[in-house]
Amino acid sequence: MATTLISKPTLSSAFLGQQLSSRGNSKRSAPSGLFLRGPRCAATDTPYGGNIPQFPRVNVWDPYKRLGISRDASEEEVWSSRNFLLNQYYNHERSAESIEAAFEKILMASFINRKKTKINLKTRLKKKVEESPPWVQNLLSFVELPPPVIILRRLFLFGFMACWSVMNSAEAGPAFQVAISFGACVYFLNDKTKSVGRAALIGFGALVAGWFCGSLLVPMIPPNLLQPTWSLELLTSLFIYVSLFLGCTFLK
Repeated sequence: MATTLISKPTLSSAFLGQQLSSRGNSKRSAPSGLFLRGPRCAATDTPYGGNIPQFPRVNVWDPYKRLGISRDASEEEVWSSRNFLLNQYYNHERSAESIEAAFEKILMASFINRKKTKINLKTRLKKKVEESPPWVQNLLSFVELPPPVIILRRLFLFGFMACWSVMNSAEAGPAFQVAISFGACVYFLNDKTKSVGRAALIGFGALVAGWFCGSLLVPMIPPNLLQPTWSLELLTSLFIYVSLFLGCTFLK
């Protein structure tokens, strides 16, 4: 048998070389096989979104409890709670949608309550007017509320006249500015009432009322609050501008 092994050295050498080569190949290929199998195992063992925090109150029906605030919370508290929760759970889509939905429900409820409050306030005022004495109702029948655009335009006009009078207080009296303001008041009233006589009567009444209030109230103002160039005539004209503005804007 020893003779056989010695006589055929090539077979054993080839066999051993094949074994060694196969072992060497297996050792070299082992790291690549481990490298390929590693991610598949990690992807299988780790669930989707496992590291993303989820909002624990997603299924809470009450929007206030979902945001963790009370029903009498202020608007700033609602916004603060919403921003805080979104900052924590913005990576989880369902949690962010649940927080936004609760926030929108609270805003909608607040808008509806404000609208109801305004309607109730108008109803209460109307009811009080109807229950007021007849002379109050007759007095209120001469008052109206124009559109905000008209109020702002007339306020700008009479405010400009007041500023003009104050700027020229050291040079001359405000007689010219008061005359222009009175003419503008009569013009506005005539456009509203379609009667020059009625417009002139209401405008003159507003002028007298402003002059009377100014004559009574100006002496009560402390002198240290007034400029040295502001005369009694100038301060009285400021009250006249206010009275003319109210008369041509809110009276029928």
